Amino acid sequence: MKVNDSRATQSMRVTTDGKNLVSHAGTALLSELADRSGLTEAMSAAMAGCGINWHTHDPGVVLTHLAVAIADGADCLADMASLREQSELFGPVASIATAWRAVEATTAFELRAIPEAIAAARAVVWAAAPPGDSLVLDFDATLVNSYSEKQDATPTYKKGFGFFPLGVWCDTTNEPLAAMLRPGRAGANDADDHVDLLHSALSGLPEEYQTGHFTDDDPALVTHPILVRADSAGATHGFVEAIVEANCDFSIGFPIDQGVRDALVLVQEEDWIPARETDGSIRDGAWVTELTDLIPLAAWPEDTRLLMRRERPHPGAQLTLFDTAEGFRHTCFITNTEGTDIAALELRHRGHARVEDRIRNWKDCGLANLPFDSFVRNEAWVATSLIAGALLAWSQMLCFEGAMAKAEPKTMRYRVLHVAALLVHKSRGLTLRLDKTWPWVDDLSNAFLKLRAAIP
Repeated sequence: MKVNDSRATQSMRVTTDGKNLVSHAGTALLSELADRSGLTEAMSAAMAGCGINWHTHDPGVVLTHLAVAIADGADCLADMASLREQSELFGPVASIATAWRAVEATTAFELRAIPEAIAAARAVVWAAAPPGDSLVLDFDATLVNSYSEKQDATPTYKKGFGFFPLGVWCDTTNEPLAAMLRPGRAGANDADDHVDLLHSALSGLPEEYQTGHFTDDDPALVTHPILVRADSAGATHGFVEAIVEANCDFSIGFPIDQGVRDALVLVQEEDWIPARETDGSIRDGAWVTELTDLIPLAAWPEDTRLLMRRERPHPGAQLTLFDTAEGFRHTCFITNTEGTDIAALELRHRGHARVEDRIRNWKDCGLANLPFDSFVRNEAWVATSLIAGALLAWSQMLCFEGAMAKAEPKTMRYRVLHVAALLVHKSRGLTLRLDKTWPWVDDLSNAFLKLRAAIP
């Protein structure tokens, strides 16, 4: 009878005489992207007036290194050691104490300048890899628990304790555009916060994408249509009116109140049409109808429409008493987009569900742990986490194809960022020799080539 080997590794000797080996070699792609896109230089300018005399480390470069470390998996300043201990690959990286001073020096002025630095780099990246003619912006908020006393950490509506940040992502490019750190008691439907974040997101776009999207702009100036999506927390008159004033379309979740239920009673069975999937096939057990003519919408902007989807509830779905009586789960949304294909409009709105993936990735890029006691320092950490998310998204836009172009941060780290390599010194400079047996070595090698071709 054959006996199987039950060991999980091979016998080996362990020595400490290796030379010129580097881990996290793929993370150098993000550092080089920051340099080539002009982000590092722009961050240096953004932090130039922070008021501290820096002898060795530029504070803008320090925060750029911190963003690269966050993209690489760091959730506190101490994790920058993964870059600092490999100075031949990443250059001089600040110590923990120096990085802390850079964060402490980031005040309200710098927090306004950092988004401008990111926007300048985004313009370079989008020029090299245009995202298309139209954009989709997704708004959503998430709870971040705090397990210690921190400034402005408060009880949340889910009876937790912490913060309630609000973010906006470009669904077209998978990148974060803007975020607002808020106390845990902040309202989910705070119109002022949504409006401020909308303006921040639009300001972060390249100039040609901004054209026509500010108050009093002629709609005829718009060359890149923008759709703004949100759940029912965004269904406030102030936010929707701001979207219309910016000459954008909206697709916003709408609460099902008694007025909507009364309108639903008037809908005939033949008014329901089958919902669709992204591949054009029929969505099993789901239908769509329009309630615009059955409910007063005069308080909303002109051309506002109300659409509803009903579907058979999936196992574990939380149903209201109304849904239980009807035997279906109902959801509504309002939009100002014209067209008779309401199934296409519903499918477009359903794509807002991807924002949950964006939030999960954001928490995997620094948001899960807000490491400081001061609210302003945590705001600086959030701003840096946005840089981390942007660098990952930009690298996928410019450098990868197929599955790697859509991979989440955890997958990117395992397959690309954390790969080991040999750093060889030659007369012409450094050579990074990747392990030829690594399954994704060609993806990483080609990524460097594509980056250097896209942004020389």
